[in-house]
Amino acid sequence: MAITGARVPGRVGQDQGRDLATIRRFEAAGLRAWPAETVAYDGTWVVRLTAGHPAKRLNSINPLDPGDDRDLEQRIGKAAGQFEAYGRVPTFRISPLSAPAISRHLDQAGWSTFGQSLVMALDLEAASLAEAMDQIPLKDRRRFVNATLQVHGYEDKLRAGLSRVIGAIRPDTGLFVLEDGDEPVATAICVRDGTLAGLFEIATRPDWRGRGFGRRVLLSALKWARSHGAERAWLQVEADNEAAVGLYKALGFREIYRYHYRQPPGAGAHTKGE
Repeated sequence: MAITGARVPGRVGQDQGRDLATIRRFEAAGLRAWPAETVAYDGTWVVRLTAGHPAKRLNSINPLDPGDDRDLEQRIGKAAGQFEAYGRVPTFRISPLSAPAISRHLDQAGWSTFGQSLVMALDLEAASLAEAMDQIPLKDRRRFVNATLQVHGYEDKLRAGLSRVIGAIRPDTGLFVLEDGDEPVATAICVRDGTLAGLFEIATRPDWRGRGFGRRVLLSALKWARSHGAERAWLQVEADNEAAVGLYKALGFREIYRYHYRQPPGAGAHTKGE
């Protein structure tokens, strides 16, 4: 069964309008917080491409208006050409802002559905941060990138691309690393954009999981965000990552909406990132 992700279930009229306004706010914050190398617009579709990093969210077509479904065949073909020029597989990111006709069209064309993810949010005013450490974010981007490569197990070829993405972030940004001696064991990026604080690159090294390091680095980032004027924190996580979803729920995060990705037949769905 295809997952359309094109509407908010169980909401009608003014309630649905408020839901879509909230989703638009988070989507816009996400585009600013994790900037792609190149951005093109086709109506209300945002086409993001990044030569130095393969993450899906940095290399995707993002429809942002449920009413924008004109000339689908032509526009999808144009976007596919842009992706091919970058050596990327054409990838749609389907959120509740995507027109239902887009998903129907992709279904008929045999595009696969994968990578269902949750957007979760936490009211920072009500969050319990008493146990959070007062951790000063790193100023050294190179040191943070080195730690991230180790913690996530990323290939070294992603070093330059990741550094450029982080360097291109314009809102207030905190880079957090927890270490055991000289060894990084957990990382997180917190991007404070007005009253919203987005969390990215959250990870704990596999051999250190289950010891509370992920919780500690998140609490430090949340405390920093609140002290800098953020009122609501948010993050994206793949729906089948049960351990991470469980941690976020335990900290008070709640699901706001979901999105997923679509790729053409035979593409392999091999790109990374939520």
